[in-house]
Amino acid sequence: MVDAAVPRWHGDNYQARIFWENALNLLDPTSCVVEVTFEANGPKAFDDVVVKYDPPVARSGPDRVSAEYHQVKWHVEYGGRFGFKDFIDPVFIGAKSFSLLQRLQQARQTAPAASRFAFVTTYRIKDDDPLADLVSANDKSLLVEKLFDGTTDKSRMGKVRKLWRDHLNLTSDDELRSVLIGLRVLEGYRSLEELRTQINLRAQVVGLLSYSDANSDFRYDELARQLKVRQLNALTSETLEQFCREEGLLADRIVEKKDPFLKVAIRSFLGPAADIVGATPENTLLLTDDFRQRYLRDDLDWQRDIRPKVESFLRAAVVKSARLQLILDAHASIAFLAGSVLDLKSGVEVELVQKGRVGSRTWHPDDGSATRGAPFNIVVDRSGGGGEIAVAVSISQSTEVQTRAYIASRLPKVEALVSFDLPMGPGQQSVAGGGHASALAEQVSNTLRDIKPQNPDTLIHIFAACPNSFLFFLGQHHQGIAPCIVYEFDFDRRSHKTYQPSFVLD
Repeated sequence: MVDAAVPRWHGDNYQARIFWENALNLLDPTSCVVEVTFEANGPKAFDDVVVKYDPPVARSGPDRVSAEYHQVKWHVEYGGRFGFKDFIDPVFIGAKSFSLLQRLQQARQTAPAASRFAFVTTYRIKDDDPLADLVSANDKSLLVEKLFDGTTDKSRMGKVRKLWRDHLNLTSDDELRSVLIGLRVLEGYRSLEELRTQINLRAQVVGLLSYSDANSDFRYDELARQLKVRQLNALTSETLEQFCREEGLLADRIVEKKDPFLKVAIRSFLGPAADIVGATPENTLLLTDDFRQRYLRDDLDWQRDIRPKVESFLRAAVVKSARLQLILDAHASIAFLAGSVLDLKSGVEVELVQKGRVGSRTWHPDDGSATRGAPFNIVVDRSGGGGEIAVAVSISQSTEVQTRAYIASRLPKVEALVSFDLPMGPGQQSVAGGGHASALAEQVSNTLRDIKPQNPDTLIHIFAACPNSFLFFLGQHHQGIAPCIVYEFDFDRRSHKTYQPSFVLD
């Protein structure tokens, strides 16, 4: 009984270490990794570890990669060998019905177009097997140009193509190529002890504790499983740092005293609480003269007159301090624009003063509230054919009815409406805090990236009823959403009583 259990434990630990090998990149400010998931909810068989990148990263080939899905296979013996025929055998991956290639084919149908799939194994490819000639020494990707070399099915590579094509019930090499592009075969991968050493070194680099080889256990192994148990297995840099803080993983280090946040304010209207939390006059952009109550003056234009003022003001504020406390007594569109200026690549740390029924609160993207709030429910309704996409975000109030009416009367080129609603319905206290708002914004951004991978120039129309902090965080993802148009709604019903376009970001 013990002998049978030990390999299973080692296999679990191996998967956990592949996870940490990728997840620690979240704490590296130079890394493009933005999310790492341990035991994701699909695609089947390639869900052991999922890594997402923003911006997408360069790999072999012309296309950049936004996500990589891993299947991890650990074996007791390190000297095992495999070949191209094993890819059609379910037993090779410990399955009964579906082979590695069949799982890859299925995963291709659900994953975003800019995805790659990695098969990680301690086994090595047989020296005399055609597969040995098909794996790149650069990044272990399958060399499809070498496989599809124009030879007949009786050739060395033709036999590989025919076996795989027949197994997948495909009728042409072009169909097979579309399944195989982006597959990586990470054969002969690191041993358990090599991964332990690698994780210890990486942990020290990003400021986490490492654990001595003298210890019988390795704490990171169990922590990966606890993430799954606590449903925290999809980590961003903020949630990982919070988790490490809670688990006492942060290494002792001298913490430099940070400069205080510089308070800056943008005011396009003056509400009852406008002066409760304030910035000095030199750090305040006052736009109230450009509006009649909440409505832009007829002789002014959002893009021509308002946008330059907001962008110049914020860029000047960044020169004064890299840590800003932003007070937005302003229109939703201005909040989105502010986020686009102080985006994720700006190097500026921003916290926001969010006003609501319980008064003013300071919202920060890593305040830990992401785990206390629910994600959006998402519905995609494709009913048109013009190539554009509309987005309806309902947090404070429902927006879908008004959005559909506006689309029907003003936006004939919209072919899809993507609705984002919280499970508990709209309300003034639906967002738990800055971390929750940031996570929701990231969910919207990732969803839109997945919907328009084939045409990054697809125009997005954004209709939202939500806290300004959410729109600020969404604006920080503008590079993944643009080109886009943000809309303002006449909630006071004193003017046009519908939506009006404001800023156009490209």
